[in-house]
Amino acid sequence: MSGLSHSSDPFFRTFHALRIKGFAKADTIAEVADLPATVVEEHLSALEQREWAMFRAARQLWQLTPVGREEHRIALTEDVGNSHLCAELRDPYDTFLTLNEQFKALCGDWQLRGGQPNDHTDGEYDGEVVQRLVALDTAAAEPVRRMGDVLVRLAPYGPRLARTCRRVVEGETNMFTGVMCGSYHDVWMELHEDLILTQGIDRAAEGSF
Repeated sequence: MSGLSHSSDPFFRTFHALRIKGFAKADTIAEVADLPATVVEEHLSALEQREWAMFRAARQLWQLTPVGREEHRIALTEDVGNSHLCAELRDPYDTFLTLNEQFKALCGDWQLRGGQPNDHTDGEYDGEVVQRLVALDTAAAEPVRRMGDVLVRLAPYGPRLARTCRRVVEGETNMFTGVMCGSYHDVWMELHEDLILTQGIDRAAEGSF
């Protein structure tokens, strides 16, 4: 590793967070971007004025417009540039992909038991799966930290995963695989999407979901 790290412009971080989420409320975008909500709201307003984003008032959701998605592609290229970044992400990303396969199996074991939906009434079974999640989170910490050392906007994912893992351990069962609630699965998928976009990877060709 060269020892250099890259810090992204705050406006781009908001723009990129919205691209990662697809559609989301402003507070969720702020969490992904790791920026104050007031700053993110200013950025979102600027994106709307440029017609790069739209706000759906009925559900309080933001999303990129088709023009915004194209402008994001250009901005992402400028953010990453032709530097060493993607090359230095490759090794920890390979480790992440291995862990991703384990995580998918783990989610299946949490959601199903004996081919039936897990009703979470068996504390011993759930406890064993949670301990496997803790082990996976521990294993993920180092590669995620290394990626954050290369690209600073990736650094918040490690602490977010750790915080969410603790919530699962403390009994919040929805924080394991819940959808659009800031669950461990949500944060993991955000990280994966970020890495896919940043490295210009074809997800279908790679076969990693």
